[in-house]
Amino acid sequence: MTLYRPVGLKELEKIEAQDFRAFPPRLPEQPIFYPVTNRAYAQQIARDWNAKYNDEKIGYVTEFDIDSDYCAKFDHKVVGGANHEELWVPAELLEEFNQKIIGKIRIVDEFRGEGVDI
Repeated sequence: MTLYRPVGLKELEKIEAQDFRAFPPRLPEQPIFYPVTNRAYAQQIARDWNAKYNDEKIGYVTEFDIDSDYCAKFDHKVVGGANHEELWVPAELLEEFNQKIIGKIRIVDEFRGEGVDI
């Protein structure tokens, strides 16, 4: 199964520090890790949220493969329109989730906010 995760620059740097093989631990106020099930939804978040509202004003879409049987144990939530589907992984299971990633996490899209040039 292929999943997507929209991230900002700081989170991407933490992924890179782990050789693109794991997502960083969640912050205490973030009880859920939620990759999304389709690229269009991930693009929407990266473009309309990360590239506009986070400190860096840049958003990336990451893509990764993971065992679908393993993912079946997590809730799939539709949080808006029909294509707004997320996989809800409890933060305390993120390390185990990371171990189930097949291969490396890939950057597939980049969105920059107004005036951002890096």
